[in-house]
Amino acid sequence: MIATGNHAVAHGVKAARAEVVAAYPITPQTQIIEKLSEFIERGDMRAKLLRVESEHSAMAACIGASACGARAFTATSSQGLLYMSEMVFWAGLGSFPVVMAVVTRTLAPPWSIWNEHTDILSQRDAGWIMMMCESVQEAYDSTLQAFKIAEDGRVRQPVMFGLDAFSLSHTSERLDPVEQQEADAFLPAPERNWKVLDVQDPTTYGNMAGPDIMMEIRHSIMERVKNSAHLIEEVALEFSRISGREQTGLVEGYKTSGAEVVLVVAGASSGDAKDAADTLREEGVKAGVARLRVIRPFPAEKIRETVQGCKAVAVVDRDYSFGCGGIIGKEVASATRARQFNYIAGIGGRDLSISDFMGVAKDALRRSEAGEEGGEIWWGTKRHQ
Repeated sequence: MIATGNHAVAHGVKAARAEVVAAYPITPQTQIIEKLSEFIERGDMRAKLLRVESEHSAMAACIGASACGARAFTATSSQGLLYMSEMVFWAGLGSFPVVMAVVTRTLAPPWSIWNEHTDILSQRDAGWIMMMCESVQEAYDSTLQAFKIAEDGRVRQPVMFGLDAFSLSHTSERLDPVEQQEADAFLPAPERNWKVLDVQDPTTYGNMAGPDIMMEIRHSIMERVKNSAHLIEEVALEFSRISGREQTGLVEGYKTSGAEVVLVVAGASSGDAKDAADTLREEGVKAGVARLRVIRPFPAEKIRETVQGCKAVAVVDRDYSFGCGGIIGKEVASATRARQFNYIAGIGGRDLSISDFMGVAKDALRRSEAGEEGGEIWWGTKRHQ
């Protein structure tokens, strides 16, 4: 079929047989929930759609559903994600296996509906496993894999995955869904770990933790999120077998073998970065691409392996942490010893073209060969020009 990124997610949620969908509309995410409501209304999907009054309530409803053993899903963007943030932390630090799609959008002020990654990255410390999608097909595939990862007993942590606003969420591409029986075999019904109340042996479950136990709780979450790296690779390999499509686990290396310069990217613009690497190779510039599919757990070891031996690493950040720098750039720098240059680009939905990625790669290589130690470059701004 031909589908947009948003509709691909909805088809994935349907194939996953989600039982509770709770969400509040916000551009550019709304189409996901509209399509799911259509599936439910037609009887194509057996689920409860909760029309809540805010994003905060949407995540609260998903937590309640998940606590009762139901498979729960929500989606949001930008200001909606920030409004939901308190409950995002409740879900992550409470280890509720909710799945959420975040259609990445610039944060206000001033108002903007265009693409940027600052919103999803603002939740990076909330205890969620975090992924980014490159294509319509990967949006669908990641939806099914997200439920599989979240509900695995070795992890049991929520999963969010990002889709670039408009360039992926509203762009139509070919989509090959798996057959429902294959989806069911890949993703069985969630286990219902009911706690039976015994009036003869009453037990109280509280939500208060003191200094004597809080560090142990946080440590257990740290271990599960960290150990999910192996599970993510395992699930990707399993889905490759049932779908017939090769799946990326943590990091995709594209023409990185023998590369002099490696572009580190995430999200829908990764395809343009690969096209840029192809063209640069034709010009005699040995360029490659390291695409981050997973942000949390941060795949430091995989990144080190992927950029090993290159002269320059060019990290392209579609986000910014004021007073610190590009978020992904800082994390890549902490993981490697390569000569790295951090490019801030595509802020507020500004276009990132193949020629931009070619320019970034050449600029990083030039700076490296000139002996520069690294730095931050705002690419494509009027000041830069």
